[in-house]
Amino acid sequence: MSLAEPIAPPASSSTEERVGSLKPVLDIIPKKAYDNPTWRGLTYFFRDLGIYIMAAIGLIAFTNPVIVVPLELLAALAVSALFVVAHDAAHGALFKSKRLNSFVGHVAMLPSWHVYEGWVLGHNRIHHAYTVRQGFDFVWHPYTAEDYAGMSWHKKLRHRVEWSWFGAGLYYIREVWWNKMVVGKPPARWQRAIRHDRFIVLAFVLAATTLLAALGWAQTGSVVGVVWLVTRVLVLPFLGFSFIIGSFVHVHHIQPDIRWWKRREWTKFKGQMEGTTILRAPWGSNFFFHWIMVHIPHHVDMRIPMYRLELAAEAIKAAYPETVHDEPLRFRRYIRNTRRCKLYDFDSGVWMTYRQAAARLAAVA
Repeated sequence: MSLAEPIAPPASSSTEERVGSLKPVLDIIPKKAYDNPTWRGLTYFFRDLGIYIMAAIGLIAFTNPVIVVPLELLAALAVSALFVVAHDAAHGALFKSKRLNSFVGHVAMLPSWHVYEGWVLGHNRIHHAYTVRQGFDFVWHPYTAEDYAGMSWHKKLRHRVEWSWFGAGLYYIREVWWNKMVVGKPPARWQRAIRHDRFIVLAFVLAATTLLAALGWAQTGSVVGVVWLVTRVLVLPFLGFSFIIGSFVHVHHIQPDIRWWKRREWTKFKGQMEGTTILRAPWGSNFFFHWIMVHIPHHVDMRIPMYRLELAAEAIKAAYPETVHDEPLRFRRYIRNTRRCKLYDFDSGVWMTYRQAAARLAAVA
């Protein structure tokens, strides 16, 4: 059967869908969508690593802004690409070998300063397990009008900045990277592995900083020269990556027609099929993005490698055309989403602006 033709879900799906099962969706994903030859995963890994290393060498060698600015963009994109590779490895989707997934995942997350086992815990076991579920999914979890009204002035200001189109990186750094990767206290059974991986990341950052400081002093003989070299090679690519990943995760799960569910109303089907999107990236952009925007099949089954997501997406969309949220990726839509989606009413399932939230509170006062 052609993927262009409608695919009927299995006959038993109606009962399973009522209780929120993903089994009917899993049953229509082609077997080829799980094919992940080792050579292909390694090709993406070494290609992205090579681009990152070349960008870093360029940032060390050049100080001319005309050259540095595009190199900073290239470095941020390379860090993002490596992170998506590591993200796939953390899901066990990139390779059949657990050891190879772990090795590649650890290395590919170093330029983004991410703790591999911390990411596995927060992303795989919490975000994916409870997508858009109130009180569980911590990634871009919305505040209610009452929550916002009870905030101090500086927390309100922080919310306004972080939930703006330009604040996504700040949100991601604070809420995901700092709170979960760096200082968050994991459950007892995860503490040893996460502590070990935090040491690896710290060792990488300190070693890179020491090496760059020595190079910067040799080049300029000044503290300013040292600080600027460390900043442009290590810090700015990390900040650029944080904006990219923060805004990507936002459009994955925050849109006016994406509902977040109260605890008892949530189901796996609602979370993974209705709680995210398929966004078609412009031609050529998947060279760095690695199909991360084709997000519904990824949430339906984390085992699908990144380069097979479009195949799975077509099968899912053919079977569930009225459920799948599929549209082109546009930056202006991201800006629109950040303007409309500020606070949330879990009872009615409605996103509100600050003004709408204030009017709603005034009406019930």
